[in-house]
Amino acid sequence: MNVNCPHCGKQMKLGGKIQSSLEALAPGQQLRVKCIQCAQPFGIDAAMAGKAVPASQQKVVVRPPDPPDISWLKEEDFEEAETVEEVPRALVLMAGLPARTTVVADLEKLGYKVEVAESPEDGMTRMQFVNYASVVLHSQFENSGLEGTFHSFMRAMNMAKRRYIFYVLIGSEFSTMYNLQALACSANLVVNDKDIPRFSLLLRKTIPEYEALFGPLMEELRLVGR
Repeated sequence: MNVNCPHCGKQMKLGGKIQSSLEALAPGQQLRVKCIQCAQPFGIDAAMAGKAVPASQQKVVVRPPDPPDISWLKEEDFEEAETVEEVPRALVLMAGLPARTTVVADLEKLGYKVEVAESPEDGMTRMQFVNYASVVLHSQFENSGLEGTFHSFMRAMNMAKRRYIFYVLIGSEFSTMYNLQALACSANLVVNDKDIPRFSLLLRKTIPEYEALFGPLMEELRLVGR
């Protein structure tokens, strides 16, 4: 004789002793037994023995997921997830193709995503929508030289934005890395035309120095919203 547990649906075979006890029960009485699977007690009578529990009344036993693998904890082998940093952008305003190609290539070697402006108006429009980390302007990009609209635009820029841009001026009138000349022109670096082939080296030297000098100050200003 078989009986089904009403809690988990486990079918159990009743021994001869239990069957004899069931047969001796008075009408309306039940015998208490314990399920061998879920250990829950339930009552049975002679009428229930051998009667299957409907599927709608059966309880589905959900198996919990296995514990996580922590073997790395014992081996002390843990690799931090890599983070994707924002790619810095650079804007170049130069007319001469050979020199411009060198400047663009050197900026890309340093990890910049480079964009080239075709006109002063194009450059100013781009800067309204993109925060460039570096801007490179050749003094002869406009016929009026440094009296042109783009350099005037850079000089008049709000410092809340300007201080985060490494502004480079290139031209035959400059003495490379002459900080006093750069300061007078509101730039961070000036480069003579003849030193364009070494533009990458100049950036690798001056940008870290600039960040080391002004980085902490700019971070504090950023935190206070200035």
